[in-house]
Amino acid sequence: MHKWLPAALGYIPRWIEFQLRQSEQPGCVIAVADRGKLILEQAFGHADLDHGTALTPRHRFRVASHSKSFTAAGIMKLREKGRLQLDDEPGRYVDRLHPAVAKTTIAQLLSHSAGLVRDGTDAGQWQDRRPFLKASELRADLAAAPVIAANTRFKYSNHGFGLAGLIIEAITGEPYRDWIKREIVDAVGLAETEPDMPIGADVPMAHGHSGKWPIGRRLVVPGDNPTNALAAATGFVSTAADLARFFAQLDPAARRSALSTASRREMTRRQWRDVDSSIERHYGLGIMGGKTADCEWFGHGGSFPGFISQTAVLPQYGLTVSIVTNTSDRLANLWVDGVIHLIAAFARRGAPDARVRGWTGRWWSRWDAVDLVPMGNRVLVANPALLNPVADASELAISGADQGHIALATGLANHGEPVRRNRSANGTIEEVWLGGTRLVPEKKAIAELTGRHGEHRQPRPSARARRARA
Repeated sequence: MHKWLPAALGYIPRWIEFQLRQSEQPGCVIAVADRGKLILEQAFGHADLDHGTALTPRHRFRVASHSKSFTAAGIMKLREKGRLQLDDEPGRYVDRLHPAVAKTTIAQLLSHSAGLVRDGTDAGQWQDRRPFLKASELRADLAAAPVIAANTRFKYSNHGFGLAGLIIEAITGEPYRDWIKREIVDAVGLAETEPDMPIGADVPMAHGHSGKWPIGRRLVVPGDNPTNALAAATGFVSTAADLARFFAQLDPAARRSALSTASRREMTRRQWRDVDSSIERHYGLGIMGGKTADCEWFGHGGSFPGFISQTAVLPQYGLTVSIVTNTSDRLANLWVDGVIHLIAAFARRGAPDARVRGWTGRWWSRWDAVDLVPMGNRVLVANPALLNPVADASELAISGADQGHIALATGLANHGEPVRRNRSANGTIEEVWLGGTRLVPEKKAIAELTGRHGEHRQPRPSARARRARA
């Protein structure tokens, strides 16, 4: 394990907890694996707001398009066994396809470059307005011409991965769910993952939730509907821990995997850039990729009615981060980015040395909270309300047990000013001063705000109202 990693793992859950509370999300689970070994797993919030059920790491989530990575791994497994080639045409295995669809390639299906329609002519399954397509309905859609010519650009298609599932069934002679469960899920050693609903009645399942608006409150979304012929694109049910374990094994440097190194390299190799996205993003074979901070990553995300999830592997550190949420709010993706920023900051600065190690904690002013996060020989003043909590963070240089100065800050902050901690008679730290700003613990901040502004204090009547009373 990296020497700086324990310190990073100590702060990351505190930041996630603050983000969950601030955004009023129902629940979240984070898992981090170091070269496939789980080193952090923590749940926050609720599995179901209606019943107030506490969320645990064992609750299953709909992880949606993470399914594509499992399907791509299945295709690579069949390739290793010599049962297909990536340049094979789908029409070789599945009949009644449109001639142009039949002449695409399996590689194009897995890299979203076959030009196929994204979700058919009626995508109501993503709005909970209709069931997910049966095989006959998927085949009917695939009898139509592609939307654009194949191999011209990255164009996401759930139907393309549905077709990959049909190819697996045609080659193996088994239902997709049965084969992928045995050959990939079980082979990797995942005990909390199923390719689709239903799952066992005794298995804890997190319920999804709608966004808060336009209603003004969240509604529970059961998330127990089967995805039928689109399971290969979006059906999987899993936990953050299992996702971290699975994607860690897709790292070409992984020592244990159900796939050969060559297959993993091919899956994670960037094949198409999403040129029209404002975010630098690429796609391989069932695998997304990008760069956050100075970290190259690969993985996948998932969006299902009531659920959002994201997983990222950081090969340079051998780490995998997975976050699953049970809400339609798209924060899991941004939280994984935030975790990567934190990992990069700790990796760059190193574990905190003895002088700064005790300078920790969350402190409040009337404006917001700050987190003191020691790294290397400095203490960063992180903002837990930000999606990147160390963005433009001031740096404290510590010169004594309770003294120091702000060694680096933006021009609008307090660069160069003194820092001190004040203690009570028993030695407890009661307040922190950053320049002229006094920061206190949360309970004291609440007492100050309510004492000064009064949560029940009535506004002073207007002059007109006073005259009316007279």
